[in-house]
Amino acid sequence: MYAVARHLLAGTLAALSAVSGAEAQIRGRQPALDWQTFLVPEFGTTVEYPASIFPVPDGKAEKGLGQRFNSADGRSVLTIYTRENAAGDTPASYLRNNLRTGRSVLDYERVTRSFFAISSERRGLIFYSRCNFSAEAGGAIHCFDLVYPQDEKRAWDPVVTRISRSLRPLDG
Repeated sequence: MYAVARHLLAGTLAALSAVSGAEAQIRGRQPALDWQTFLVPEFGTTVEYPASIFPVPDGKAEKGLGQRFNSADGRSVLTIYTRENAAGDTPASYLRNNLRTGRSVLDYERVTRSFFAISSERRGLIFYSRCNFSAEAGGAIHCFDLVYPQDEKRAWDPVVTRISRSLRPLDG
């Protein structure tokens, strides 16, 4: 009985210690997040991101111009990119023309005249995307996509909010 209890305790401790470094930083158990500004100079896109969670770029964005970042533990991915809006899409028409899944799978959707934000939860992950549209017709679309563990949602909420609020084209 003692051996079984010891084995269960060891398994519990191992599971607790497996909490990702990103979650530990987000929850304040490690030094404060190192917020830095990422810039896509060709389109003037700026966005703040937690460089301590995403310390090293991991290649170019698959869409448009930008950068992909992985967390050190590989459980989270941030992609920041900008693309031309040659079709003159609005946020609503862009989603209608480009969303790869049905809207019924979205857990969150907000669409305004100047941006959209969507998210869905599947396979234990949250997929969040936001794109801001430049005011001028045919202007650029400034975006980020973030994938992170669903079981860390509460810890990630303030991070997602800060990244979302900071996404914009350069002023002037």
